[in-house]
Amino acid sequence: MTETVVSTRTPRPGATVPAEPPGATTVPRRGRDSGGRLRALDGLRLVAALMVALYHYGGRDGEVAQAWGTSPRDQFPTLHSLFAYGCLGVQVFFVISGFVICMSGWGRPLTSFFASRASRLLPAYWAAVLLVTGVFALPVVAYQAVSPSDALVNLTMLQMPLGVDRVLGVCWTLWAEVRFYALFALCVVLPGANRRRVIMFCAGWMLAAVIAENADMPLLDIVLMPEYAPFFIGGVGLYLVHRDRRDVHGWGIVAVSWLIGQHYAVQGLWHAPNPEAFSYRSSFGIIAVVTFGFVAVAAIALGLLGRVNWRWLTVAGALTYPFYLVHEHLGWVVIHALHRGLGLPSGVTFALTVASMLLLAWLLHKYVERPLTPRLRAALTKTR
Repeated sequence: MTETVVSTRTPRPGATVPAEPPGATTVPRRGRDSGGRLRALDGLRLVAALMVALYHYGGRDGEVAQAWGTSPRDQFPTLHSLFAYGCLGVQVFFVISGFVICMSGWGRPLTSFFASRASRLLPAYWAAVLLVTGVFALPVVAYQAVSPSDALVNLTMLQMPLGVDRVLGVCWTLWAEVRFYALFALCVVLPGANRRRVIMFCAGWMLAAVIAENADMPLLDIVLMPEYAPFFIGGVGLYLVHRDRRDVHGWGIVAVSWLIGQHYAVQGLWHAPNPEAFSYRSSFGIIAVVTFGFVAVAAIALGLLGRVNWRWLTVAGALTYPFYLVHEHLGWVVIHALHRGLGLPSGVTFALTVASMLLLAWLLHKYVERPLTPRLRAALTKTR
């Protein structure tokens, strides 16, 4: 959810190509996959973000029911059960993240990798934390704001391990992303990325995560993230397939990741049919959405969606991260104002809320990310 899809371009004739570390296994890129930005991946990121928005606006109870005035089940008697599957957009994000982080970390020094990730994550995140904190502090907004101290801690992005109240409900996924970045940086980027090292990283992390599941050691759960590791690892495997579609090890990583990933998704989201529950997610439906995420990224990795190359998808990809950050809590405020304040129908309110959050995301991208991201990256990569 936080990645910029980088270009995969071949060097100019006569240009010097940095050699991989000694002992590295060089895997040539396919010519047809080396010619530009993967815009289909940008589009898929927006699809995943909209899935999560469907869930937060109409696929669950809780604070959003306060915004609507009644349960979303009453607002969307048929669609609410479909919206409930939208939470799986997070798993789709994690598969995309594995692909993109492996792509962007390949051949890049640790300092550059760190600067790229920090400058991509932090400007919009800081702006979103300050914006949501400010809006929730307004007397006319009927939601409880976090304390000033907790809001300041949220700026570090370490509120989850510190047990501090969150300003952004979605920040738990960022904490998972940060842990993935740290593991990948230490195990792959720092020693130098190559095919053998990436394969060993995937195999070692998967085995360790499975063992940690039953080790009853909270620290291992925090570091290894058993329930999310298969999705990140599957994305990394798909990048190996992107480099060489005949890579048997890459396909094996993807297959095992899908098999274990769907298990964790069903384990975490399925429950027996219960008329008292908000909605019912079938195991088949959960597996289908997880499979969609893997298949969609695989199609992009194999170049099957090369014709999906519309320029507006680049803009869509740029809006995804700021939209993801602000859509949940500020969306509740908009829903309350439009539906309960102005009396607009549920469907119109839903559409206008999504549109307003996309507009806000565009403003954050233009006035926060564009000016601050390159400056922060330059500051972090500056050598003394």
